[in-house]
Amino acid sequence: MIIWVASYPKSGNTWVRTIISSLLYTDDGLFDFSIIKKIEQYPQTRFFKGLTSEYNNIHEIKKYWITSQEKINIDKKIKFFKTHHLNCKIDSHSFTNKNCTLATIYIVRDPRNLIDSISNHFSKSAEESKKFILTPKVLSPGKEVELKGGNVITYIGSWKEHYQFWTKNNENLLLIRYEDLVKNINKELNKIIEFLKKFVEFEISDKKIENIINTTSFESLKKIEENGIFTENVFVKGTNDNVKFFNKGPKNIWQNTLPENIRIELEDKLKKEMIELGYIETN
Repeated sequence: MIIWVASYPKSGNTWVRTIISSLLYTDDGLFDFSIIKKIEQYPQTRFFKGLTSEYNNIHEIKKYWITSQEKINIDKKIKFFKTHHLNCKIDSHSFTNKNCTLATIYIVRDPRNLIDSISNHFSKSAEESKKFILTPKVLSPGKEVELKGGNVITYIGSWKEHYQFWTKNNENLLLIRYEDLVKNINKELNKIIEFLKKFVEFEISDKKIENIINTTSFESLKKIEENGIFTENVFVKGTNDNVKFFNKGPKNIWQNTLPENIRIELEDKLKKEMIELGYIETN
C-alpha cells in the first residue's frame, strides 16, 4: 500500500521527505541524501513499462494510473511516494483509490510565499508565477519543466485544486503547513512520528529526534546542495548551471517581496482556502 507525500511544487515536499527518510531508514537520525531516494517519485516511466509508452499523453497515461499502482502494491508492502500530481479524476479514471492508497501526508504552503519560490525555480516573473498558481497546469517532460526522475506527464492543476482534491474527504490524512515546520519543527516532527506510528514500526529516541532536526535543517540541506550532492534541482535554460533548489527557505518572507497587486489578487481568489488554513483572518 502507498503512503503519499504529496504537495504542490515548492511547498516543502523535499524537507518532509528528508525527515521521513531519517526516521524510517536510519538508526541514529543522521540524514544522508542517499536515503531520500528510498521515497521515489510517482509517476515515473518505469511504473508504466508494459502498459504504455505514451508518457507525454495525459489521456493515455490516465488509463494506467491504477493499474501501475496495483503493480507497485503486488508485494503488499508499505511504500512511500512523493508526488506533485493532482489527486484528480479524468473521465472515469482516478489518479489513485482506497485499494492502492493507505494514507497521505500533504504539505501546503501559503501561496503568497510560493510566488518567490516558483519564480526562482521555474525562472518566471512574479506575474507569471501568480498565473502558474491560479491556472490549472500540466507539467510535460522537456516542456514546462522536466521533473527529475519522472519524465511522465504530471497534472498538478492550480494551487486551489491541488489543496482541495488531496485534503477533502481523504481518510488517513496528515496535513502539514510549511510555515509550521519553520516555526516549530519539534512540534511538527512529533505529529509526523505519531502519524507514521499508525502504519509502520520504527525506533525513536530523543537523540534521534535531535539529529533529525539538525541534519535536515534548511542550512544543512543547503550545504548538501552546495557540495554537489543534491540531484533534484533543475537547469537554468540555455546554461549548464542549476537553479538553486534551497534558495531562501525560512528567509522567503512574502511581505518583503510580493507586489501589492498580486497579494490582493491571491487573497481574493483563494480567500476561502487561505482562511481555512489560517493564512488570512476573517473580517
